[in-house]
Amino acid sequence: MARTPSTMLELGTDAPDFALPEPATGRVVAKQDFNGKPLLVAFICNHCPYVILIREVFAQLAKDYQQRGVAVVAINANDVANYPDDSPAKMVEEVQNHAYTFPYLYDETQAVAKAYQAACTPDLYLFDAQHKLYYRGQFDAARPGNAVPATGSDLRQALEQMLDGASPPDAQTPSLGCNIKWKAGNEPDYYGH
Repeated sequence: MARTPSTMLELGTDAPDFALPEPATGRVVAKQDFNGKPLLVAFICNHCPYVILIREVFAQLAKDYQQRGVAVVAINANDVANYPDDSPAKMVEEVQNHAYTFPYLYDETQAVAKAYQAACTPDLYLFDAQHKLYYRGQFDAARPGNAVPATGSDLRQALEQMLDGASPPDAQTPSLGCNIKWKAGNEPDYYGH
């Protein structure tokens, strides 16, 4: 488990396109399905202790803001051949076990993760209704072993400011988590920087 920070994609960046399968339903979910709505994209997986620490609170936060018009999508880009706990079948279990109300998509080629410059799980990207990057960074200060409770305070503040029409938060702390499990030879240029 390599502690890896997010790359902090430049604010104002257009949300990269995606069209990925949702193992729980068999349908393909695309970015354009959410045109005109703010969009939260979360790169997560099933087995990472950083994700496990926040997943219940994240699921509740997602439900809260979906009710306020924010679209939420989670993406798993891990190499499932070497990390079978992140397989599509296990993703279906994850959705059922934790009552995810958002699509949990599988990025088998890892191309979408690369387009977002995702580096870790969780890696969070909040786009406004025009799909311009408004916030990227940590969920909150909780980390495995640091005894800080998961609340989603950083992400929740960003969501509130965005919904109020305010400027993005000045302080945006990189997320920290397990590195995305890249397939051998598929590591992106930005990996390890």
